[in-house]
Formats: sequence, structure tokens, C-alpha cells
Amino acid sequence: MLFRLESDSIGEKQVPKSAYYGVQTLRAAENFKITGLTIHPQFIIALAEVKKAAAITNMSARVLEERIGNAIIEACDEIIAGNLHEYFITDPIQGGAGTSMNMNANEVIANRATEILGGEKGDYIVHPNDHVNMGQSTNDVIPTSGKITTGKLLNTALEKLEQLYEALQSKAKEFDCVVKMGRTQMQDAVPIRLGQEFNAYSRAIKRDICRIKTTLPNLLSVNMGGTAVGTGINADERYVENIALELREVTGLDITQAEDLVDGTQNLDCYVEVSAALKTCAVNLSKMANDFRLLSSGPRCGFGEINLPSKQNGSSIMPGKVNPVIPEVVSQVAFNVIGNDMTITMAAEAGQLELNAFEPVVFYKLFQSIDTIKNGVDTFVKNCIKGITANDKRCKELVYNSVGIITAICPHVGYKKAAEIAKKAIKTDKAVTEIALEEGVLNKEEIDTILDVYGMTVPGISGKQLMKNKILKLA
Repeated sequence: MLFRLESDSIGEKQVPKSAYYGVQTLRAAENFKITGLTIHPQFIIALAEVKKAAAITNMSARVLEERIGNAIIEACDEIIAGNLHEYFITDPIQGGAGTSMNMNANEVIANRATEILGGEKGDYIVHPNDHVNMGQSTNDVIPTSGKITTGKLLNTALEKLEQLYEALQSKAKEFDCVVKMGRTQMQDAVPIRLGQEFNAYSRAIKRDICRIKTTLPNLLSVNMGGTAVGTGINADERYVENIALELREVTGLDITQAEDLVDGTQNLDCYVEVSAALKTCAVNLSKMANDFRLLSSGPRCGFGEINLPSKQNGSSIMPGKVNPVIPEVVSQVAFNVIGNDMTITMAAEAGQLELNAFEPVVFYKLFQSIDTIKNGVDTFVKNCIKGITANDKRCKELVYNSVGIITAICPHVGYKKAAEIAKKAIKTDKAVTEIALEEGVLNKEEIDTILDVYGMTVPGISGKQLMKNKILKLA
């Protein structure tokens, strides 16, 4: 392998001649062998977008030569299009508040821009610090790139959550006439429609969508122009005034500049807010997944009220066993997101004074949470929810054999008598209706009316009036 010699404030180092990165990137790759991964592809694009916007703004402010600026823009556009990503080699977890990620971008862009101007890698006709990083600091570049990445990833995840909401709404309508046994504390309660359960799931997801969307304005308020500590040192005044507007154009996001750049540099609460919304969503997803596992349990010795699509064999030893693998993976996604939220919380809390040095791990965990929720929801919709069917026969069987429907008799025979019937039903394994007839408490017509299980699931005045009208006709 051929090498070129590059030096920094620490000393000289051999960099592979074909590499677009430089000595500072190479040192970071050697120092931070932590996860075995590299930074998120969308984060690489965000870094290039920030550098492009900075070059345009510095050119407009007449502090960056057009020939240099245009070469930087061209190099950035190549990275935004997906090229040169293999030269972003730093680990996502690193010391230095992200300086290594920033310098990796500066070096790759500088080397490619130098080539565009006819030079060779390492010549630095376009300099990583003087030109690519002009008017910037790691301390505004990295937070801003993280916000851009988070915003774009969230938009994709929100699309998947909208699809989940629509799929659940569709199932709510499909199952509206399926009456099943409702359960509280895992014990038989009163009848409910399967469609009502699915509608409740959809409403929780709709709230998650709204919660995530409400985090976006704070998230997209960036500290670009603040440079090192928010005071804008070394940045041209015209650049500081216009960089956020240019970023808005380059990224297509509703980016604004923070009202207080010192605050925007110090504090990471916007990431905590996003993570909290994702955690809440994860809780709702896992609760739903757990319900699906219960409702589909069996197929013969469990609830068996719904059927999940069969996706793969469930056992290497038990023939015919099919596991609820999709709900299981959704719950595991949730566990991971909840754990990531704790890491993000602690990292945001651990910052000191003018800068938080722990943004790299915040981004690593936050991007992972968004990606895994997006992918988990995608498989949940495609490979589970759309294929769910109701076992109507089983639902009816459990409803009519349940002691829970005794609740509807209470207003007509009194709590004490209803309790006696319930106890007898449990003891003798007879249906509530059968005992009520045997004891002459109600006749068949009264039972058919009072124990109209669909009517029991209609909430509010309309449902009560429906029952009252039927009973009055019998009187």
C-alpha cells in the first residue's frame, strides 16, 4: 500500500495514498475502536449539508474565494449523493465532543475539493480547517448535523407510524362486529368488541405521532453561527446572520437559528425530549405486541381469539408450532429504545458548562432508536397486523360461557342474587344463562334481551337507551 505523509499538532503519520481522509481522522480511527461501526449514513449527509451551507454563506459574505467555495460545494454534493461514504471511518462513540467526526468531514471534503481544482490528495489546495471549517466549530457543526439527521430520520419513522395507524384503523372497522370477552387484571370482565380494542391501539399510536411531531420545532432550532461556545468567535457577522437560512434551503427542513446561541451550544434537552417521545411510543408498541401474543395464544389451549399470520417454524423439536415472532421482535425493539433513552438522559445530564462532550453517544443511541422503531413498525404492519384475522366462533364461545356477563343482570336481579348465580356458575361449570333459567330469575326472552352482548359494548347513553327500550317492550 502506498502512503502519503501528513502531520498535525501531535506529529507525522502515514495516511493511505488512496484515502480521502487525513491524519486527524486516522488518529481517531486508531483511538476509538469502540463499537466496530462507523457513523450513520444520514449523519454523513448532514455533515456535508452543513459544510455546503457554510461554504455558500461564506461566499455570500465575501470571506471565501469563489473558486475554493465552489469546489467545496461540488465535493459536498457528491457526498450528499452517497459517494465517498467509505472514507468516513470514525467510530460513532468517541471522545472530543465529535471533533473527530467534524475533522473527518473536513478532510474528505478538502481532499476531494483539492482534486476538483487539479491537485492531489494531501496537497490541501482547499484546506480542511481554513476553508471547509471556515466560521465553524465542532461545537456548532456536530449538534446541528445531529439535529438535521434526527429530523430526517424522524420524518421517515413518522411515515411508518402513520401506516401503522391506518392499518389498525382498518382492522378496527373489520372487527367491529366481533364481540369478545374483555378482561381486567387478566380475569374475565365484560364483553367488548374486537374492533374497539384495535381502535384503542390506533388512538395510542396517533398520540405517539402527535407527541413526536411536537418535538420538531425545538429539535430544528440550531446553534450554527455560535462556533465554540455560542459567542460566534471567528465567524463573520454576515455569515452568522445567514447560515441558518441557507441550511433551511440546503436541507429542506424547517430549520431556525436558536434565539440564544450559548443556550443552543450548552444544552441537549431537545434530544431528551425526542427520546422521551420515542420511549413512550415504544411502550405503546410493546403493550400492543403483548396483547397480540395473548389474544393469539394457543391455538387450542390459549385465548385463540385472533390468528396471527404464520411466518416461520417456531421450534426445532415441536412439529407444527408457530411462534408470534413479529410481536416478539417489536417488544425487543421497545426494550432497546427504552434502554437507549436512559443512555441519552444520562449523557445529556453529564454536560458541563459551555459544552456537552457526550453528544456522540447521544446520536448513536438516538439514531438507533429511530431506525429500529421505523423498521420494527414496518415489519409489524406488513408481516403481522395486515394479516390478522378474528376467530369469531371462539370469541362467541368464550363470551357466552363467561361469568363476566353476569354484570348485565345486576340491575335486574340485584348484586347479591347475581353474585350467587356467578358463584354457582363457576362451581358447576354451567353457563350463567342456564342457571338464571333454572332458578326462574329471568325468562328466556328477558335473558336474550338483557344479555345482548353487542348491546353491552355500546357505550354511553345510546347503549343504555338501546337496552332500556328492549326491556320496556318486554314489560
